[in-house]
Amino acid sequence: MKNMKFLVAKCLPLWMGILLLASACSRDDESLPDAYGSVNELPADVALRWNELFLDLERFTPGYRPPVSARTSAYLGLAAYESAVHGMEGYNSMAAYFPGLDLPLPEAGQSYHWPSALTAAYSRSMELFFPTAPSEHLFTIFELRNDFYLDFKNEVPHDVFSRSTEFGRAVAESVYAWSASDQAGHQAYLRNNDSSYQPPAGIGLWQPTFPDFSPALLPGWGQVRTFAATDEDIVPDPLPYSEDPASPLYQQAMEVQQMVNAIKQGGLPESRWIAEFWSDDCPILTFTPAGRWIAVANQLVEREAPSLSTAVELYARLGMALSDAGVRCWHEKYRFNVERPIDYIRRIQGQAGWNTVMCPDGSGNYFTPPFPAYPSGHATFGAAAAEVLSAVFGQNYAMTDRCHEGRTEFNGTPRDFSSFRAMAEENAYSRIPLGVHFRMDSEAALELGAGIGRKVNQLPWRE
Repeated sequence: MKNMKFLVAKCLPLWMGILLLASACSRDDESLPDAYGSVNELPADVALRWNELFLDLERFTPGYRPPVSARTSAYLGLAAYESAVHGMEGYNSMAAYFPGLDLPLPEAGQSYHWPSALTAAYSRSMELFFPTAPSEHLFTIFELRNDFYLDFKNEVPHDVFSRSTEFGRAVAESVYAWSASDQAGHQAYLRNNDSSYQPPAGIGLWQPTFPDFSPALLPGWGQVRTFAATDEDIVPDPLPYSEDPASPLYQQAMEVQQMVNAIKQGGLPESRWIAEFWSDDCPILTFTPAGRWIAVANQLVEREAPSLSTAVELYARLGMALSDAGVRCWHEKYRFNVERPIDYIRRIQGQAGWNTVMCPDGSGNYFTPPFPAYPSGHATFGAAAAEVLSAVFGQNYAMTDRCHEGRTEFNGTPRDFSSFRAMAEENAYSRIPLGVHFRMDSEAALELGAGIGRKVNQLPWRE
């Protein structure tokens, strides 16, 4: 017995070494089925962390105004979706649905690690779509990629890892090439304001606005390619122009004027809170109004912990809805060219020095967005996003929005909502006490955005 114990003790290290060697060799055996887990069963961490990074990039990169950010989120979401969809049971690739989108296919009979492919797609997409980001933010792309890669290299064989990352990178480059075929939208961060655009002149029509009188922002954005929206996605005619105090337009201008004046005098604390909570259009201070809904989605993914496949589909749907919302909203803005409340109030209502409460710079100056008022971009983005979020999480999903929790520059105290539609409606309303929209702008935009969101939901996502 003593000799047996001696032999076991002496031989155990040898046998352990053999077993470890066999285990190491088995990592290069690609015949092992489903060795790396189904995307439908994996956690959503990879998608969540990349979309958290997206918010930093779109916040700090010059030229990333709301429609540009929305479009980029769609192309990033599409690249991510297509880099993993072949490992997502029950889902369809969009390769055959969008004309001109030429995507690579995985090699038949080969194993893939889809989180590696997904990380490569996100990383390469962000390099391509954010080449002008500040250097410290570009570094975070490589840093996050390398963090994931270090983990993945320990999980899968080298050849599987290489094959997967090459596939994800190829998908990202193919999606970027498709973006480049859309001349109206591609690299628009380089040409936000068009000084050559001459807005139509006339009473009640938009012109560059106080205080900086910036040229029109993206006047040709209505020509950008859409994913699901069509020329049928329009808003009704705005209220007829009138200077009659009894007219609906005059009354809506009066509503804006009185609310803003009350807020400046310390009144209407709830409306001021709402106005600040949803503003998101002061560059660098926060993410954009389109990015706001990615931030909401991030909260939901963190809270609900869905599968990676659900998260990847969510971000792709949401990006497309936001992008199409921006395109159709901007098309309608420049179709009607309705002036902002500030110009109507100053000219008609005897308030020559009147101003909004948007984006205070600390010296008493406020701003107005440099594009026409009708319909509201905020409201269009919000309603489109609400349709997507409702389809994924439920029509009556209640949540507390913590997007700006802890901010001291404005009131970012979290707010509670009974549904995503309620969030969209409050977001739309917020533009009135801020002073930058008539009520008609927000109401028409809610219906425009909701219709767009429903169309994106109807795309052939599932088998």
